[in-house]
Amino acid sequence: MPRSKFLLLPLVLLLLAFWPAAAQILTPTKLSSAVSKSAAKVGEEVELIVNARIDDKWHLYATNFDPDLGPTVFTFTFAKSPAYELVGKPQSVGTKKKFDEVFKGDVTYFERTGLIKQRIRVLQPGTLTIKAETEFQTCTDIDGRCIPGEESLSFGPIEVTGSAASPAPTRAGSSGASVTPAAPAATTTAVVAADTAAPVTASAAPAATPDSAANPTEASPARVASAAAPAVAASTAAAAATDASAGGLWSFALAAFVSGLLALITPCVFPLIPMTVSFFTSGSGSRQQGILKAVVYGLSIIFVYVVVGLLVTVLLGADGLNLISTHWLPNLIFFVVFVVFGLSFLGLFEITLPHGMVNKIDAQADKGGWGGVFFMALTLVVVSFSCTGPIVATILSLAAQGERLTPVVGMLGFSLAFALPFTLFAIFPAWLKGLPRSGGWLNTVKVVLGFVELMLALKFLSMADLAYHWNLLPRDIYLVLWIALSGLLGFYLLGRFKLSHDSDLTHLSVGRLLMAVLAFSFMTYLVPGLFGAPLPLLAGYLPPQSRNDFTLAAGESTTAVPAATAANALCEAPRYAEFLELPHGLPGYFDLEQARRCARTQNKPIFIDFTGHACVNCRKMEATVWKDPRVLKRLRDDFVVVALYVDDKAELPQNEQYVSTHDGKTKATLGKKNADIQLTGFNVNAQPYYVLLDPNATPDLAHTLAPPIAYEPDANAFVQFLDAGLARFRQQSALAGR
Repeated sequence: MPRSKFLLLPLVLLLLAFWPAAAQILTPTKLSSAVSKSAAKVGEEVELIVNARIDDKWHLYATNFDPDLGPTVFTFTFAKSPAYELVGKPQSVGTKKKFDEVFKGDVTYFERTGLIKQRIRVLQPGTLTIKAETEFQTCTDIDGRCIPGEESLSFGPIEVTGSAASPAPTRAGSSGASVTPAAPAATTTAVVAADTAAPVTASAAPAATPDSAANPTEASPARVASAAAPAVAASTAAAAATDASAGGLWSFALAAFVSGLLALITPCVFPLIPMTVSFFTSGSGSRQQGILKAVVYGLSIIFVYVVVGLLVTVLLGADGLNLISTHWLPNLIFFVVFVVFGLSFLGLFEITLPHGMVNKIDAQADKGGWGGVFFMALTLVVVSFSCTGPIVATILSLAAQGERLTPVVGMLGFSLAFALPFTLFAIFPAWLKGLPRSGGWLNTVKVVLGFVELMLALKFLSMADLAYHWNLLPRDIYLVLWIALSGLLGFYLLGRFKLSHDSDLTHLSVGRLLMAVLAFSFMTYLVPGLFGAPLPLLAGYLPPQSRNDFTLAAGESTTAVPAATAANALCEAPRYAEFLELPHGLPGYFDLEQARRCARTQNKPIFIDFTGHACVNCRKMEATVWKDPRVLKRLRDDFVVVALYVDDKAELPQNEQYVSTHDGKTKATLGKKNADIQLTGFNVNAQPYYVLLDPNATPDLAHTLAPPIAYEPDANAFVQFLDAGLARFRQQSALAGR
């Protein structure tokens, strides 16, 4: 090999050694800016547009969900100016929505591409260029990493013509906040509010008030295409439309379709199938005409339900739907409605619509003709209301947690399944012979639905209870009620008791037996939750575990650290402990300097946990690996633990705010400070990230006691990581005479 190649080999090895550290700086989201029009008159509105390009397998959190939930909401920071004012809140177009099992709430996000808009009203003539600071978070479900991001954006220039005038009256719901295009972005944040005079953060989410409202009305991709500059909107509108119609919407439509099939086997609907079909098969006219009328009948049913969905969408809109899903009053109303329907299904009373209305609709159906076919369909919908009402209410309440189209999609899926048998049996009447006869089994179905309705009612009460901290329905009481209801359902199916409308049960069918097995199995699955089991299959329906009213027998071990022990293990009261805590009762800190002082006093190494409220895998590590008794014992006895939240919004005292040497920006919040420590010291910006450090050394990569690790679900490997760092610390301490 030539001498030159031998000389290059050490250089190559050196580069390879440093490559992993350099590769840790991740930028999965790239932002670009645009304006909807480059020229405007004084008093006109202009849309500021942010386009996001997101790496595959990553998702960017959007603007329209509760900022206190955990993940970082996409936020704009402005300063005031007489040149223009903000109108309304940021709008995220084409988002997806899901219930996050870790944070117990709904989050909205983008995949692949994102589109966010902020409307402004121009107030003075001249050339206008708007500066804004953005803050956001991108995460991946592949390995649970989350990357906090911040970027300065410039919008414009916009040529503003016309005479300067007093600002136009702000529409209801607009911010009224002024922003300075040339001034530096504010380092403190506040939610946009009417008549504000301070620098503000434009965010679509409420500001830590339980009753604050709601998501912005999301514009359709078509409207985006007409309002934005062609070069921008042409590419983003299609992506927004794709995202809006993918995944979640199809799943919701399928769930609504299955609900429609279940509605068919209720006592109000099932007996009507042969009666209705016989009308089309025995009436006068050709078979072709009968089939055509059957098809029109089915389409009329679909039409009636879709109109209901359209009315919900038009009357409430996106803001109204979000209000239904988050405000205490609609949730309490749904709770009462579901309890009433549940008790009705159990036979306590009968719910019917006014007879006068039913008779008038039925009279129109008797007139015959095509109009009569439609009114027959309407009669079916009205007559079956007592059974289908709660199912439809469930779909609409779930739709309230989705996008603007979800009520329509839900009603379309439900009505398609609901109308299909009537149409098919009219076309193929011989199939009617295969239907089971009406009987007591229909009332059994109704009773089962009654128990399910009562269980679902608790979810609505729980949503209001959690949002407003009433503490009426903690997890243990919630579970006790579910256990009781599922147990009663099991005994009912076994025939141990009867309700008012039940017929005598001469024998136990295989179907009832299997359903009873399911009910008792569900009850058995719930019981360990009373003693702290996480019950992951039901995480989306249960309140979070904050206390245990039930404990195991005395003498059994527990992984939690007693409060007194935790307090005694600390050298000083931890800062930020009023709103931050470590899992499993571990003692520790949330400020690195506090942890270093205590570690030097106790002569222990530091365990740094770079974490975040929005970090899914951080919670998984805490719930599984940290809970391992070997890991928990080492963290409690051998290390001083410090959790550094990189996305916490707590504002630092003025004397602790500083300008980062990394990006030259002011770090004014606890989260930004901790993220800066991670980035400048360890060249990493993803969480979770675990570092073992000598408290007497500089907190950087060169002074770690063992190679830092990220997400590591293997508890054995995590124990080896801790042991390696502890051994290295003891060796260094012995050499230093400590």
